[in-house]
Amino acid sequence: MSFNFLQTDHPAWRSAGARHVRLLPVDGGTAWLVEAQGQQLTWTAISGDQPAPSVDVYALPAPARREAAGLNASLATLGGVARLRNPSLWDALATAIVRQVIRAAQARKLYREFCDRHGPGVALSDEMDIHSFPSPERVLALSDGDFTNSGMAFKRRPLRRAAEAFLAHGENWLSLSPSVLVKELQTVPGIGPWSAGAAVADWSNDWTLYPYGDLAVRTWAQHADPDTAWPMDERTFARTWRRVTGDQLGTYTLLTLAFGCRQAGAV
Repeated sequence: MSFNFLQTDHPAWRSAGARHVRLLPVDGGTAWLVEAQGQQLTWTAISGDQPAPSVDVYALPAPARREAAGLNASLATLGGVARLRNPSLWDALATAIVRQVIRAAQARKLYREFCDRHGPGVALSDEMDIHSFPSPERVLALSDGDFTNSGMAFKRRPLRRAAEAFLAHGENWLSLSPSVLVKELQTVPGIGPWSAGAAVADWSNDWTLYPYGDLAVRTWAQHADPDTAWPMDERTFARTWRRVTGDQLGTYTLLTLAFGCRQAGAV
């Protein structure tokens, strides 16, 4: 696999010196450790026997959309962008819940602290270990105080509802197409269109399903193409974004988020 930039938007990515590392649970009990250094990915099986998660590589389409001329120059500088599909729908859903309403940096901090306190982990060295998000069973076993002490008191109710729903319906959810799954997740109290779309995009890498009118896309589109008068409100921006990106909506959405990830130096 050849790529130029690794998309590390998911809060499970951690820095370990010159490496980026992530512990990836797979729904069904398997876990993998992935280590990225430069353009090299190394996989280590931690448990189970399921295949390593998929990695997709995105690049500016050729020919690029003429309507997106202002974006093309900035996005072309990324080259090929690699992004891991989240192999755990549960983690994708829980991550979307943690990200609701709050800024990305704060969500990343809360997600990591919750994982470090309550999730399974592996030691990378004598000085560092890494954890994944606690299972739905573990989330339901946590006390109110456990959530409060992790700074997650205001996420307690939606995470518990999502855990209950995943245990009841997760097997069926995994059999659904991504577009149908977005609708099905919204039957869970506390899961709206944004959370459902963000979770399924993370899990499937189908970025046509991401809520592309959200603040992150609006912000980084403006940075990537400051000469265009992008609409400020979500609904109008979404209409404009669909027109500009056309049949490459998913690719442009992912690349714009990757551009933001590089600009912000996420991890």
